[in-house]
Amino acid sequence: MENTRQKTNNRMALLLIAGVPVTMILGATWLWYFVKSGDLDLVNILGTANRGELVQPPRQIDEGVLTEPNGTRFRYANLEPRWTMVIPVEGGRCDTICENKLYLTRQIHIGMGKEFNRLQRFYVSETNVDDTQLTIGELSDKSPAPADFAAYLAAEHRGLRALELGPGVTGQLFPEYGADPSVWYLVDPSGWIMMYYNESISYKDVIADLKFLLKNSSD
Repeated sequence: MENTRQKTNNRMALLLIAGVPVTMILGATWLWYFVKSGDLDLVNILGTANRGELVQPPRQIDEGVLTEPNGTRFRYANLEPRWTMVIPVEGGRCDTICENKLYLTRQIHIGMGKEFNRLQRFYVSETNVDDTQLTIGELSDKSPAPADFAAYLAAEHRGLRALELGPGVTGQLFPEYGADPSVWYLVDPSGWIMMYYNESISYKDVIADLKFLLKNSSD
């Protein structure tokens, strides 16, 4: 009796072990069928790791002719590899949206703590910094705005690199910005514009993205 019961239990265990791969295959087949037919959207159900919007396909920042304020040609590929927050602005004026992007990216940069030196920030415009107007009276931190834009950058954004684009290039390199002036971009160490953010994405979510990217990259 005991031997019969033991044999029965052994057969049940073998059937269970054999049945696991079959069940997995059937489950995968079912899942693939509904995904392929469009009845199941795994991306929306599971979400994605990043909070920003991916640029598809990525654009190479050096494809736009960038120059230093003195007219010298700038090439991203010549820099020490870093992740870069790029703030594009058009129109020769920095308004509330422009100043808020500069303030937000500065606070994000500071908030990265020990990873601070693996990041940098660029301000990109078709207008020279000296010819740009600061059209606000108060900054995002409620302090009075400086007299002019160049003085504002020097006082509030030390370390930020100001660059210029040729006329009409902003829309080619940063088309998402044309639809939403609160947009700013993240560029990888190789110069690929690969993600963008706008005012709807929180400071903490951007920090989470950057920590994930820095953790999983060698640069």
